[in-house]
Amino acid sequence: MSPTTTVDVAAAARAHPARLQLGRRLRSRSAIGVLMCLPLILLIGGLVGYPFFYSIYLSLLNKRETAFVGLANFRYLLTVDTFWMVVQMSFLFTGLAVLWKAILGFTLAVVINTLPVRGQRIWRGLSLIPWVMPLALSSLGWWWIYEPTHSALNWILALLGISPKPWLSEPSWAKFSVILVNIWYGTPFFMIIYLAGLKSIPNELFESSAIDGASAWQRLRFITLPMLKNIIAITVLFSTIVTFATFDIIRVLTRGGPRQSTHVFATYAFELGIATGDVPLGAAVSLFMFPILAVSAFFILRGIRRSTM
Repeated sequence: MSPTTTVDVAAAARAHPARLQLGRRLRSRSAIGVLMCLPLILLIGGLVGYPFFYSIYLSLLNKRETAFVGLANFRYLLTVDTFWMVVQMSFLFTGLAVLWKAILGFTLAVVINTLPVRGQRIWRGLSLIPWVMPLALSSLGWWWIYEPTHSALNWILALLGISPKPWLSEPSWAKFSVILVNIWYGTPFFMIIYLAGLKSIPNELFESSAIDGASAWQRLRFITLPMLKNIIAITVLFSTIVTFATFDIIRVLTRGGPRQSTHVFATYAFELGIATGDVPLGAAVSLFMFPILAVSAFFILRGIRRSTM
């Protein structure tokens, strides 16, 4: 055997175990799982990751997108009074809307869960109507309800002897109106999630506690709420993210007015980036949402992880 042939055989002998090891790794369940998820990962990276990093790039440019200005857009926004009104309205809008959606959704779920099965189906279907309607269409319906001169709402108030309200033309009433529509739209989502959670709680827990003399309030406090704790946290987290990025309701009802008082991050970013043509400044506004939502998600998910350990 020639020296060259001997070297080739030795190299093949060294490479063979490596190929076997690589083959075993590729055939492992975790590797197959990663390979099967790879198209989805690439899709998410393309639809979420690319726009996110492109928004960061845009936010660092001047209005004409011809020069790099660093953090100048962010520094400018921090000096604008309207931006701080947007921050205040975003937190007010999200806080009140999520709180009331959670309270009303939980109450509805508990009430519907106590009904007979046939009654549950009817009320569950009726309760879901606001959530399944196109949001832009339902917002137009609410715009008609809030209309100052010919609306049904002011007509009812007049019948009751109450003076008509400027629902969309006065800042405080406009804030109340858009928050109310978001609560009306989002409460069915909380209701259906909580109702599914209530169905998963074994009836034996309630029956044994009733035999031990526990009141309805004690069953709610010591059985229902602890068993739904993680579901409530996940629902609140998801709703916080969606509510913080609300666009349709405010765009249809008030367009951010009156006097910019109902703008939230999404509508203000649209106003600056699309309506006025300053895309970098609009991108900078939208990026302010990311750290707020990331911190909220971190603390809520950490709380869930600790509660399940």
